Amino acid sequence: MKLSKLLLTTAAAALAVTGVSVSAFSADREVKIAGFGAKSGVVRSFGVNTEAVMKAAVKHINDKGGIKLGDGTMGKLTASFDDDRCNAEEGISVLRRIASTDAVVAVGPTCSNVAEPLFGILQKKVDDASDSGLQMPIFTDTAIKGGLAKISQWAFRNVPNETVMYQTMFKWLMGKHPGIKTIYGGVEEDFAHSRFTWYKVMKVRSAEAGYDVKGESKWLLNDTNFTTQVREMKKAKPDAIAISAHPFTTCGVLKEMQRQRVKPKLLIGLTSSSSLETLNGCAKQAEGIIIPTSFAPVTDDARAAAAATAEMGGSADLHSAAAWEIVLILADVMEKQGIMAKPDTLQADRRKIRDGLASLKSTAGLLGKIKRTEEGEATKPYLYVHAKTGEWAVLHDPSQQ
Repeated sequence: MKLSKLLLTTAAAALAVTGVSVSAFSADREVKIAGFGAKSGVVRSFGVNTEAVMKAAVKHINDKGGIKLGDGTMGKLTASFDDDRCNAEEGISVLRRIASTDAVVAVGPTCSNVAEPLFGILQKKVDDASDSGLQMPIFTDTAIKGGLAKISQWAFRNVPNETVMYQTMFKWLMGKHPGIKTIYGGVEEDFAHSRFTWYKVMKVRSAEAGYDVKGESKWLLNDTNFTTQVREMKKAKPDAIAISAHPFTTCGVLKEMQRQRVKPKLLIGLTSSSSLETLNGCAKQAEGIIIPTSFAPVTDDARAAAAATAEMGGSADLHSAAAWEIVLILADVMEKQGIMAKPDTLQADRRKIRDGLASLKSTAGLLGKIKRTEEGEATKPYLYVHAKTGEWAVLHDPSQQ
């Protein structure tokens, strides 16, 4: 016993002489990632799934030993997740609270109507002494409304480019189904993402592809009756109907279309509805709907991420799978930037993470390489999927053209 104690004391002394801390070998240092988004309300499933993915990705990294910090210490990732209820004021309050903690980076939010004003409270340009905005790196997995990352140099996103996705898809559909000439839209008018995607993306890109746009019907995120809107669709007699809405109202509209016997030759959906929630809510009515998506379990990495997420009680989809990629990207950036994860290096660590994210030109993704833009946006690989017998099946891979 005396000999063992002597050996341990001698080893500790030797480490001290070489300037290496005993704690660097005896205990991991926590590196805190703070997630936030909607875990209540109509779109709660998005936040629930993101939280599950984050926990699965953190476990994946920690099971491999964690991340190596700037002083050689092995850091153990931790992830928390706060509910902002898809409310802008609450989202801002949550972010301010996160910024007051020892979290080195935030991941979120779910809703574009939260992300837009929330990014506005960040410092717009790095090193602008006249700007007192928050200096907190944020990496967004779900809020997808176009162009939001340009609001602040502290904001980054890992969401697909819907403009590109729908542009190529409508062109492909026109070639695949030349007899379909007219299209009519349905839109959640009060939700930032669905509204933007119909008016600025679907409506514009379908017209560019050669479709005659006959108009649109409107409803709200919390609506449950769609009789009038579907009656308007029926009156327009379009060949195709594009629904820019999230799963809850998408299912409501599809069920009302079935009741009124509205059967378009082609049915197109919003990216966010390429989820398990849509199939759980209306698989029969959604049969055949075509949607572009940046995630499907078609690679080994994607299948492994989906399986790990399922073990955490969640589902990997277009949005939540992006959080898996984010956690892995952050782990790599933290190591390369040499963050310390100490109380007195908190702001320096946040700045290192921001600078590391800003310098990225490309990253690894579950479907392949993700390109990064100077504005902090992503250009992600994508597929066209369709609902087929209660599952999302790959319809076409545009990269194979």
